[in-house]
Amino acid sequence: MEKTLPTVPEAALTGSLRDYRTPEGPALIARTREFYDWQNLRRESGVWPYARSASTAPTARCDALSDSGEGFRGINFASQDYLSLSSHPAIKAAAIEAIGQYGVHSAGSAALLGNTANSLSLEKALSSFLGGREIVLYPTGWAAGYGSVQGFVRADDHVVMDILAHSCLQEGAKAATQNVHYHGHLNLSALLRKLERIRATDQQNGILVVTESLFSMHSDTPDLGAMRALCDQFNATLLVDCAHDLGSIGEDGLGHLGLQNMLDGADIIIGSFSKTFASNGGFIAVRDRAAAEYLKYYSATHTFSNALSPVQAATVLAALEIVRSDEGRELRRKLMDNVLYLRAEMNKAGLETLGDPSPIVPVNLGLEGVGRYAARRLAALGGIANLVEYPAVPQGAARFRFQVMASHTREDVEQVVDILSRAMRDADLEYRLGHEGRDPDLRQRSRAGAL
Repeated sequence: MEKTLPTVPEAALTGSLRDYRTPEGPALIARTREFYDWQNLRRESGVWPYARSASTAPTARCDALSDSGEGFRGINFASQDYLSLSSHPAIKAAAIEAIGQYGVHSAGSAALLGNTANSLSLEKALSSFLGGREIVLYPTGWAAGYGSVQGFVRADDHVVMDILAHSCLQEGAKAATQNVHYHGHLNLSALLRKLERIRATDQQNGILVVTESLFSMHSDTPDLGAMRALCDQFNATLLVDCAHDLGSIGEDGLGHLGLQNMLDGADIIIGSFSKTFASNGGFIAVRDRAAAEYLKYYSATHTFSNALSPVQAATVLAALEIVRSDEGRELRRKLMDNVLYLRAEMNKAGLETLGDPSPIVPVNLGLEGVGRYAARRLAALGGIANLVEYPAVPQGAARFRFQVMASHTREDVEQVVDILSRAMRDADLEYRLGHEGRDPDLRQRSRAGAL
């Protein structure tokens, strides 16, 4: 018997995290209450689909707990484990061996005594993978992104970045300089105009152009060659964040840097181990040792954080060996087959997928209220995917972000598409019934958004 879901009040279907980002008043702690009240209303109404926890390994089907502690099981398209390496026997064996040799903790900054033989071996292996670059390791991918900007940019320099660049890049830029310039997503003409305006008045200071090789909310990619040409024209430095596609896309696993023949074109490459390499952690890859040594002592998230644990370093090293092997190539082929099949089945069912084929398959929902109903129904029917809503994506452009794994089967794909179709039909009906008479344009706007 299907569980009866609670009625959703209007206040739980409206508002966003942005509304509570800058609370006012002298009581720093007490003024957080307004956010909590809104969040808890959504939680009690079953439309707060965040902060869930896995009760089993993050495999293609898993057990999980909601934020309120309710257990459920479903087909898992919410975990970031693109090549399904997190439970690979060789990965687990490497972690166990590292624990036996080193224990579980690095117990120090990499600037002091935090490195181990595992991290040094990982640096060498990553350097080989990335064409001989110098590698600096970081405890998280976020720390690598932040440190890549904050470590090089100074107060009089400029950062020009895609408006959808990741939080770590934006926060690193804000920490480094007030001269932060945003351009429209993938808009080369806007990037050109920004660079022209900067160089018209400032020939002396540095410009860091920041982009991602695969944008995780839209599953699209920039023209890296054209960006390189603009950087050459205006004496700017190009930084590419390859967190989501490195290891998981391309015959050689080099992602869009490889597909666009731009491995040598980026001045700074950053990456995360948490999407494909079965661990936390990240890295920055630069062309020479001078730049790497500078980062080690001037990027705060490296100097003032404990280093990768020996277990993490051993895990990533084992994952990288698989990524570069015949097994890794076969896993990437399976992953892309799953991606293409999921997108085709979604489109066949009348669901709108966004962007280009990648391990991230965004499915458009439209109105935030419809998205919240859909997320509630998806979980109730046995599907697991992450709802993304404003301000992470534009207002009125809520979406599910399906994250595909090599271990998904065709049955997983077919079942989750059927579940999503039912969830979205139910959500559309629930939302329209709740707003009947209030919004005469609702049906048209809802259909234009996704349904």
